[in-house]
Amino acid sequence: MLTGRIMGLDIGDKTIGVAVSDLMGMTAQGIKTIKRTSKKNDIEEIKQIIKEKQVNLIVSGLPKNMNGTVGPQGEKVQKFCELIKEETGLEIEFWDERLTTVAAEKTLITADVSRKKRKNVIDMMAAVLILQGYLDFKVK
Repeated sequence: MLTGRIMGLDIGDKTIGVAVSDLMGMTAQGIKTIKRTSKKNDIEEIKQIIKEKQVNLIVSGLPKNMNGTVGPQGEKVQKFCELIKEETGLEIEFWDERLTTVAAEKTLITADVSRKKRKNVIDMMAAVLILQGYLDFKVK
C-alpha cells in the first residue's frame, strides 16, 4: 500500500509541471507549472511543495524516443532528478511519458480550453497524466 503523497513531475527545458496524489494514492491533482529560472530556484520550489504537501515519493516523466531508447532530453531529466534526489533525499521513480503531452493537449481541447490557457496548463496536465498512469499501474 502506498503511504503519503506522491509528486508527479513533467520536466521540460522551460517549465516543470507538478501534480500531487491524494493521501490514498488513488488520484492525481495538478498543483502548478513552475517557470524554470535556475536549477537551484527550480529545486527550491519543488522542495517547498514537498514540504507543504508532505510528499514522500517522486515520479518523473521520462521522455523516451518512440523506439524506447532514452535520448538527450531524457538524459537531461535524469540528471536533474539526481539533483532533486540529492537535495530532498526522496526516491525518484521514472515513468515513460511518451505521448502524455499529446494526451494532455487532446484532453484540454476536448474540454474547450483556449489555446492561450492550454499553453499555461499543458505541463501541469501532463504531470497529472504521468502520475495518474503511475498510480493506476501501482494499484493493480
